Amino acid sequence: MSAADTTTPAKVPPPRQAPPPAVPAAAPRAKRPAGTAAAPWVLLAPCLLILALVLGYPLVRLVTLSFQKFGQSQLWGFQPAESVGFDNFSKVLSDSEFWAVVVRTVLFAGGAVVFTMVVGMLIALLLQRVSGWVKTLINIVLVASWGMPIIVATTVFKWLFDSDYGVFNALLSKLPGVDMIGHNWFASGTQGLSVIMLLVVWGAVPFVVITLSAGLTQVPAELEEAARLDGAGAWGVFRHVTLPILKPIIVMLTTLSVIWDMGVFPQVFVMRGGHPEAEFQLLTTYSYDRAFVVNDYAQGSAIALLTVVLLLGVVAVYMRQMLQIGEVE
Repeated sequence: MSAADTTTPAKVPPPRQAPPPAVPAAAPRAKRPAGTAAAPWVLLAPCLLILALVLGYPLVRLVTLSFQKFGQSQLWGFQPAESVGFDNFSKVLSDSEFWAVVVRTVLFAGGAVVFTMVVGMLIALLLQRVSGWVKTLINIVLVASWGMPIIVATTVFKWLFDSDYGVFNALLSKLPGVDMIGHNWFASGTQGLSVIMLLVVWGAVPFVVITLSAGLTQVPAELEEAARLDGAGAWGVFRHVTLPILKPIIVMLTTLSVIWDMGVFPQVFVMRGGHPEAEFQLLTTYSYDRAFVVNDYAQGSAIALLTVVLLLGVVAVYMRQMLQIGEVE
């Protein structure tokens, strides 16, 4: 037996394990300087104060008047204002003329909103397919029309649709078999409100076009290209790619348009020379007539307050839609 066989092998010590890494202590949270939480409210205070004075007081006064008997005698101080509870609202809600005005206002606002959004979307999509100088020219025209005062725009439309000297009648009369010379567009409420609706759409389209054009720049070109490679046409790309991305903007614009078009007043008032006929009455002009023509300020306030409640319902639908969009995202 050799010496190598009788020699006891030396024991190899086990490898030393590295100690576990030390867990760094959590950094102390930086404390906000004193007064940081109150800084936004301090900066917003002037704006909130102005809103409270400009909007808060009239709204409170409107609510107060709607629950009182308030006419010319109370206005001039000959008689004190009397509280009548819900009598003004009962009279208004039981009046068939009021409900006719509500239906007319809803139809007018709905038609104006649909035309505004459709025309605005079409123009915004077309602007994506024209050259730079054409887009710039169209944007200048849109901003100029948007900035035109309502009274000026209404006067221009009165001239365009005038029965004797109107340009629109003259242009239509050039079509074969059409004779519109002397046609009075305001002889019926339907045609007259259609002209006023056209005026409202003309003034609202620029804002919609500019906003949608900004939104279209955020649509990824890769998604559109992928949809085309999958066989989608122009309508398929718009429906499944462009429209979902623009949905928050469309919801916002639609809600704002409903609020603005439900509150249309100067277009109707000026177009009808300050005395809108019964078939031209919308909620705003109807409330004005009750307050300042009939001199029943309480009923006029009640109608205005009901209009505010109706618009709050529109705002509630808008907030619900926006919350649903936020949950999906």
